[in-house]
Amino acid sequence: MSNDNRSSAIAVQLQQRIATMHPGEKLPGVRELSAQFHASAATISAALSELSALGLVRAEPGRGTFVAGHERLSEPDFSWQSQTLGRARVDADRASRLGGYGTPEHIPLSWGYLAPELLPTEELHRIGSRAAKSNRAWVMTPPAGSPELRRVLASTYHADPNDVLIVSGGQQGLVFAMRTLAEPGSTVITESPSYPGAILAAQSAGLDLASVPTDADGILVDRLADELTRTRARVIYLQPSYANPTGAVLSAERRKQVLELATRHGAFIIEDDWARHLGIDGQAPAPLSAEDPHGHVVSILTLSKPASPGLRLGAIIARGPAGARLRASRTADDLCVAPIVQEIALSLVTSNVWPRHLKRLRGELGSRRDALAAAIRTTLPGVRIPKIPQGGLHLWARLPEGTDTREVCAAAYSAGVLVGDGRHFFVDEPPAPFLRFSYGAASVAQITEGVRRLAEHIGLGE
Repeated sequence: MSNDNRSSAIAVQLQQRIATMHPGEKLPGVRELSAQFHASAATISAALSELSALGLVRAEPGRGTFVAGHERLSEPDFSWQSQTLGRARVDADRASRLGGYGTPEHIPLSWGYLAPELLPTEELHRIGSRAAKSNRAWVMTPPAGSPELRRVLASTYHADPNDVLIVSGGQQGLVFAMRTLAEPGSTVITESPSYPGAILAAQSAGLDLASVPTDADGILVDRLADELTRTRARVIYLQPSYANPTGAVLSAERRKQVLELATRHGAFIIEDDWARHLGIDGQAPAPLSAEDPHGHVVSILTLSKPASPGLRLGAIIARGPAGARLRASRTADDLCVAPIVQEIALSLVTSNVWPRHLKRLRGELGSRRDALAAAIRTTLPGVRIPKIPQGGLHLWARLPEGTDTREVCAAAYSAGVLVGDGRHFFVDEPPAPFLRFSYGAASVAQITEGVRRLAEHIGLGE
């Protein structure tokens, strides 16, 4: 038994003894208690500290330890805070599920990051050790980030390195962009369904949300035009490549039409390019910003998805006054991303390991995607997959009409499987019951077992 467990066990026994004593009565000294419980003085002192933290005893230096009064403290009243804070901006239910990943025993069939065996862990260990010895890891970088890292990330987007802003992951990039490009109370238009983290970012920035449906080729342009006119929104949030959760890729024709709409309405497009490195059936299309000469597109990228969820590093690429305002926002928030994180990222993406890692990742994700689709089709015939994604991490599935996705997800959790409730991917009511499945965080064996459990415990196999 560890010392912590031993001291806690002694504290429980002392608590029972204290219940029979009177307030102010003195406990035996540490030496006497050590003899009674056959424990060290340090263990007894730790047990007494636990009791003191619970308010059951009080220690008086030079005199000893005494039973505290048994009067109960009044229950805290936090009701004043709700009135002072006003209406909550962020949907707590949606937020609680964005980072929720169950227990280690759960099979992660809905999770936005890669399984540990798919990460370049050994390379990150080696790079991290080397980076920690570098002087550059322990001095401030410019607020916009390391010039070397900005230059490398800019090359993919054919951008000026001065237009690149390093941030702590894609989610922070979304928050910065939403907060900077739109005034509180204005409207941001998003695809429907869409990434819940973008919805939360908009809520956090005090923005109203309007949604436009999508199909296999991305956002419906005619509906987007109507919504821009109706809401006078000046920000559009899009995932042009392998959208979360549907896997849709914005078609070439619609890319041109969306850019034309942005130009006509004087609007910004926030391009969430989170899955650029996660193509399976070929490479992702060029960034939308590559077709935009006038700075309407603000691109957000991340290395947390293809490299490691613990490598919290991303970037925003924005030109003109928008870029200047975003860089000023970075200064107001936290001055810069930790230099050691930037050093690790720079070393990784410029190493020979990086292209080999991405090639291996493409094959692994393809195998797991195909295994998940096959398992659903054979084991859950009541579940329909509208489209097999060509990249990304997610598979969008429609359930039979009348299915309660809350009940499905709760039953799945009880069966040891994590699945994504489709409700959280819609701004308004979902048009049908959906689940989001993910294939990046589970092995083929786990995928097969997870789908089997769903069929056994949830009744979606009919």
